[in-house]
Amino acid sequence: MMYAVVRIRGSIDMRKGIKDTLKMLRLTKVNHCVLLRKDPKIGGMIQKVKDFVTWGEINEKTLENLVSRRGRMIGDVKIEGNDVKIIVSKITKAKNMKDIENFKPVFRMNSPKKGYEGIKQAFPKGALGYRGDKINLLLERMM
Repeated sequence: MMYAVVRIRGSIDMRKGIKDTLKMLRLTKVNHCVLLRKDPKIGGMIQKVKDFVTWGEINEKTLENLVSRRGRMIGDVKIEGNDVKIIVSKITKAKNMKDIENFKPVFRMNSPKKGYEGIKQAFPKGALGYRGDKINLLLERMM
């Protein structure tokens, strides 16, 4: 299982520890998305930044759409054709996104259509925090 983590809020009035954790997760800008393995260490990092991100389990269909629409190789080369399926299989098998050669581990997303539910409250009233499989709906609105 993998988490899709999306940064929702900016860095104004953010504590240094949270900034550092977001940097380690490669979430440097708003609307950036990363894929992370379910791991206790990663889970602790996500819990630390829960007031700035939303996350949930990504399914296979959404992962394939994400790679085909927003995935990039080094040099900002778009991933097309059979390469999409190859990259998706590498993502599902790899322990770390750094193991995939020439693949950028950060997806630059658009703002979601019809906007966020609110960026200061937890899900389901707002956009922050754990969403489970509902992250797939948000990612579809952001592609």
